[in-house]
This record gives sequence, structure tokens and C-alpha cells, in this order.
Amino acid sequence: MKTLTIRNVPARLAEALDRERRRRDASLNQTVLDVLARGLGVSDMGGRSNGLATLAGGWTDEDLRRFEEALEPHIGSPIPDP
Repeated sequence: MKTLTIRNVPARLAEALDRERRRRDASLNQTVLDVLARGLGVSDMGGRSNGLATLAGGWTDEDLRRFEEALEPHIGSPIPDP
């Protein structure tokens, strides 16, 4: 493994990392490694995420059915099943 030294860390970034460290109840080193790996898409926990899935949530089959029914009058024909 390689050892890196990061200099001139802006105060806002250092504070954000410290907040994240406390939230995770982890060391600063582990937090930085996790954040970097996830941001670069090389994390075991999954690739990059813009958080949209969490913000938008998910649709149930019933949600999709109601959405498609609402669209039918505007497109003229039923939407085919995939």
C-alpha cells in the first residue's frame, strides 16, 4: 500500500471530513479512504452516487400502473409491457 500526505486542506473540507468521521464513528484515515474510493467509483460499497435514488425514492408496481394510466389520454394508446 502507498502512503500519501495531503497538504493545504481548506478549513471547510477539513471540517466536513471531521463531521463525516464523527458520523461514521471511524478514524479520519478510514473516512478519507472511504470517501475517496466511493467518489472515484472504486469502492466495494458501490460506485459513484449522486444521491438521486435516495432523494427520488422508488416506484412500486402500483405507482407505475397509475402513472401509465395517467399518460394514456395524452399518447393515444396503452403503453406496452416491457
